[in-house]
Amino acid sequence: MQQTHHYLRTYLDDLKQLLDQIDPAQVESLVDALLTVWRNGGRALLMGNGGSSSSVSHIVNDLQKNLQLETGRPLRALCLSDSTPLMMAWANDTRWDNIFAPQVECWAEPGDLVIGVSGSGNSSNVINGILAANQRRARTFGLAGFSGGRLKEVAQQCIVVPSESMQRIEDVHMVILHAAFCAFLERARQEARQGEP
Repeated sequence: MQQTHHYLRTYLDDLKQLLDQIDPAQVESLVDALLTVWRNGGRALLMGNGGSSSSVSHIVNDLQKNLQLETGRPLRALCLSDSTPLMMAWANDTRWDNIFAPQVECWAEPGDLVIGVSGSGNSSNVINGILAANQRRARTFGLAGFSGGRLKEVAQQCIVVPSESMQRIEDVHMVILHAAFCAFLERARQEARQGEP
């Protein structure tokens, strides 16, 4: 019992320290990007692997449903890993690192927002998706861990969680995404209220 308590205390303390290192101004840049694409009627495309895929799927749920309930208008958001048959078809017929880029090419238009989440910062399918988005003149935003990897280099903006623990990186990414969504929702609410007759 004592050993478990110590582990949990250490884990939570590590998370607090990592969260303290996140620059709120960087998260606010993500909020601004979401608000801009929502105002303009554009799309937000999100992608990630494994736990990161689950995190972006969760946020897409919030962006569509919660935003529509609160403001009357959703953000047109898609999680590119939510269609398993489509992902597997691209992986099977081409290669695994090509599962996101063709979806970006299908949906992204200039001014849209494409968010890639990769704990290592080096997930080749996420990198290729971001590169495809850059080519289509979409705004690109990355969330990475470790030292940022290639994602930090190819995304127009990137928040890096300075940790080598994938579990802690994923935890902090989820907090960043949720915080950005909640701040975006509050600003969208205000704009919706101001637009009422």
